This record gives sequence, structure tokens and C-alpha cells, in this order.
Amino acid sequence: MACVLAIDQGTSSSRAIVFDEDLRPLGLGQRSLPSIYPHDGWVEQDPHTLWKSVLESGREAIAQSKVPPSKIEAIGITNQRETSIIWDANTSEPCCNAIVWQDRRTAEICEQVQSDGLEELVASQTGLVIDPYFSSTKLKWLLDNPTFRGLAERGDLRWGTVDSFLVWRLTKGRIHATDATNASRTQLFDINQNQWSAELLKYFGIPRSTLPKVMNSMDTFGVADSKWFGREIPILSVVGDQQSALVGQGCFESGMTKTTYGTGCFLITNTGKHRFDSTAGLLSTIAYRLNDQTTFGVEGSIFNAGTSIKWLRDKLKFINAATESEAIATKIEGNTKGVYVVPAFTGLGAPHWKPHARALVCGLTLDSGDDEIVVATLKSVAFQTADLLAAIRQDRIPLSKMRVDGGMVRNSWFCQFLSDVTELTVDRPMNVETTSTGAATLALLGLGQIGDLAEAARMWSLDESFHPTMDTDLRIGEIRGWTEAVRRTF
Repeated sequence: MACVLAIDQGTSSSRAIVFDEDLRPLGLGQRSLPSIYPHDGWVEQDPHTLWKSVLESGREAIAQSKVPPSKIEAIGITNQRETSIIWDANTSEPCCNAIVWQDRRTAEICEQVQSDGLEELVASQTGLVIDPYFSSTKLKWLLDNPTFRGLAERGDLRWGTVDSFLVWRLTKGRIHATDATNASRTQLFDINQNQWSAELLKYFGIPRSTLPKVMNSMDTFGVADSKWFGREIPILSVVGDQQSALVGQGCFESGMTKTTYGTGCFLITNTGKHRFDSTAGLLSTIAYRLNDQTTFGVEGSIFNAGTSIKWLRDKLKFINAATESEAIATKIEGNTKGVYVVPAFTGLGAPHWKPHARALVCGLTLDSGDDEIVVATLKSVAFQTADLLAAIRQDRIPLSKMRVDGGMVRNSWFCQFLSDVTELTVDRPMNVETTSTGAATLALLGLGQIGDLAEAARMWSLDESFHPTMDTDLRIGEIRGWTEAVRRTF
């Protein structure tokens, strides 16, 4: 029996799952990962804590699976994207905390990039908009530190998104690499030419020596040292978390769409072999690259989904567990009595792209209470998804149904409301943890245990479909109230 270890390094936690050749999970390990908030809009993580969480979750998954390390034939890695880490090439020690994708500290740098007239170049080469979300301005901000700049100019600094840091650590500094999906989110990668952009590296003042080699999503990324998991294990896949979920959902045909509800919410529509440029605030991105053949996608990014529910639990103390939100929504029949929550804690992403926007609660009366705010927060994630789908329709991309995954979709009330406000059939799979599954799928493809993408697609199975049932006037009224609430954050 061939098994693979999928490492899923996310924003809120690191998890690892051992899968067999039929993509059945055999063992799970998970460690929470805290974020650090030094200033308003700043979000950081400790790379040492991140690395430790990956090792512990991987070892736990193997132990729980009862599969001996000798039977683990490959590792697949999927990761939070855009988060930036720099480290010393000689010691492998991180130079500072990681700057997380949610971080807004580079808003002024982005404004300067816009003033310098680079919007068209950035869009044409990278498919992205200018926003602090992406890695380019994070790396520039780091290199504005004279110490880090000196290391970089001497060729002793290495930079990467989380996947590159993990590959470097797992291979003990032998491999500095990333894959095309992660590279496409840096705002430094020309997705047309499949190479780092010379023009953008020059503009941001980034030495080429700091950057990783860009490889296929299914490729040979070196060998994890035996010190980590009990034997040397080849790393056969690396893929950004949202693209990994696209693979895990079997969305291999043009027009197929998945939406993942984790820390944030991310929608990707497969657009096939041809890049599609949005006119409605969505992003062109690489969906995956296999055998040097690129498949493109259109993506919409929402910065706060699961974090909003965590805010209700940890800060407001309105709930003790995320699962309570479904019972509350059912109890009040979704009626928030005009209360809206816009969770722009770290700005608004697609299709608005407002980095300075901040969260608000509006429509409060003396009749409003905890329950209304809880359900309004839950609804806000569905409303934001509706905004993304409106942009996709504006771009004339055909949609008939949507596959959803992530922790939030275990909430059936949320899935039904999502179907109602988007007017789409929402398909929830049996396995909602599709991010890990995607990395495992690509690793098994690399081993030859899965023959091709068509075989991988047949391994997807449906749990439940949700169909729109909401009265049209009610839906229009709900969305009108949401749109007005969003406008106020501007």
C-alpha cells in the first residue's frame, strides 16, 4: 500500500494527513498557529512556531495512521499563499517574523506603485491588482531594512512564501523552490512567460538571488531529510492552498468553480489553457501547472471568513464554539432585524480592493442582541461570495453550480443561505477538507498511483446539494442592505 503525507500549512493552523492510494485519510495531526498583531493592520507569524507546528502535525498524523514511515512514499505540500518569509542562506535562520497575507502595512507603498503608473504592467504580467495582499510590496518593505538589504546584495538572503520555507527546511537547505501557483500570487511572476518579471524585480529593487526556482505543481522538490519523519521522503507536489482545493474538488474542466471557506474565502473558476482577464475586479491566476502546461483560473479573494466567526468567539464571547452559529441562525430563522456586519478587519478584497476599509456593525436598535450580530456575521460571508459571483457574471463567465469546502460549510444553514443569495446550486462534498486532498492527489499523480486528472476527478463524491428557495423580493432586500453597509466602510 502506497501512502502519502499531505502537509497543509494554513493561516490558523498546520495540519497533516496521511492518505492511502485511494485518497482515504488514515491519520490526522493538527496544531494551531497564532498570529501577532503589532500595529493596526499588521499581521505576523513566528516562523519558528510555524515550522514546529508542521513537524508536530506531520509526526502526529503518521503515528495516528499506524503506517510505518517506510510506507510513506511521498510528501505533498499546500500552504497559505502570499505570506512572506526571509532567512539567512548560511544558517537557515529566519531574519524576522513572517508578514502574513492579511497584513496591510504596505498600503502606502501600493499607492506609490499606482502613482508611478505601474498598474497596467502589473496587471498584464501578473494578472493581479495592486494591493498589500500580495508579496511584492511585503518583500520591498523588508528590503528597506539596511541589514536585510545588505544580506540580499551579498547573495546571503533567501525569500519565499511558506512553501519555499518548508521545502528549504525539509531538505536542510538543499532546495530553494516554489511552484507556479504560489509564484503567481507574489506579483513578481510573469504568468504569460512563466518566469520572474525582470521589470518588476528592477522596480521593487529585488535581487534575483533571493528568489526561489519556479517549478510545476507536481514535480520533484528534493527529499525531506530522515530526521523529520523517520525516513527520507521525496517531496512530489507543492501547490497554493486555494489551487490545491480546486484540485481536491476535481475542478479540472473549464468553467468549474470551487469556493473555500477557511480563514478567508477564496473562489476560483477554472478557465482552461487560456488566461482570462477580468474587468470586474477579479484576478487572473495560475490554477495549476503540470508537465510544463499551465491551466489558468479567475479568482476572487475575501480576506475574512472563518476569522469573523473566531472574532465572535474569542473577542466578543458571543459563542463558545463556531458550531453554535448554526443553531442560533436556525433559532432566529436568519432574521437579523436589519443588522449587518461587514468584516473588513484587514480591508476589503475582491471585487472592491479597499485596503483602508475597516469592519463595521450597522442597523442596531434596542431590539438587537448577540444572536442578531452572530447571524449577521455568518451571513456576511455569503454576501461577500455573492459579490464575487456578481463580478464573475459581469465578466460573462458561465456558472451553473459551485462546489464548496472548508470548515464553515459543515454548517448546513450557511450552505442553504449561500445558495439563496447567490441563486446557485451549492454542492458540498463528502470530504470538505479538500485542500489537503489536492496536495495528496498531486503527490499520488507523481508516484503514478493515480493515472491522470480524469481518474482524480472520479474520486470526488457528493454529500449534499443545496438549491435556492428564498423569495426573490426578500433576496433583493437582503442584498440591497448589504450593499449599503459595504458602501459605509469606504
